[in-house]
Amino acid sequence: MTDRTNNGFQECYDHGMLNDVEMMTNEKWQAIINNDASYNDRFFYAVKTTGIFCKPSCKSRVPKKENVRIFQNAEQALHANYRPCKRCKPTNERLPDSEWVVLITEYIDKNFTEKLTLGTLAEMSHGSPYHLHRTFKKMKGITPGEYIQHVRINAAKEYLLQTNKAIADISICVGMPNTPYFITFFKKITGHTPEQFRKNHRYTDKSEEK
Repeated sequence: MTDRTNNGFQECYDHGMLNDVEMMTNEKWQAIINNDASYNDRFFYAVKTTGIFCKPSCKSRVPKKENVRIFQNAEQALHANYRPCKRCKPTNERLPDSEWVVLITEYIDKNFTEKLTLGTLAEMSHGSPYHLHRTFKKMKGITPGEYIQHVRINAAKEYLLQTNKAIADISICVGMPNTPYFITFFKKITGHTPEQFRKNHRYTDKSEEK
C-alpha cells in the first residue's frame, strides 16, 4: 500500500516537474550553440551533469544536447535545484563563492574516477582556472588538485578494506591508472603502501571484533 502511494506521489511530482520544463526545439538548440543573446528573455537552459543553468548567450562550452533541460524562467530552474552560472549570471546576481565551491566539490565527488584538470573544472563550473584555484583554496584551505587526490585516496582505502581487488585495479577505479605513481602517492599520504595499509587495518579490525 505504501509503495503504491509513494509511486503515485512520485508520478505526480514528475508530472509537475515536466510541466515546468519547456520542450527542446531545434530553434532553441541553435540559440544555445550560437550564444544568441536575442533569446535571453525567452528561455533558460540547465545542464544535468553540472547542476548549472544559463542564459542562451552564455559563452561556456556547449553541453551535450541530451543533458540539457529548458526552462521558461530562472525561478523554475532554481526550483529544480539548479544553480545560476557564475559566468553569464542568469538571475543577474553573482553566485556566492561558497555555493560555487560546493558545486565544484560535488562534481569532484561524483566524477573523481575521470581525468580532472583545473581547466576541466573551470569549464564545468563556468569560471576561469585562476579564479577557481584561488577561490577554492580560500574556501576549503586546499587546492582543487589536493581535494581531488584526497577523495581518491579515501576511495582507495575503502576498496582496500572492503574488497579483494588487486592494487592495479584499485588504482584504475579511483582515477589513478598509473599504478607505480598511485602506490608512491598513497604511501606519501598515509605512510603505508596500499598493501601494507590493507594488511595492517584488516588485522586491526579483526582484533577489535574479538
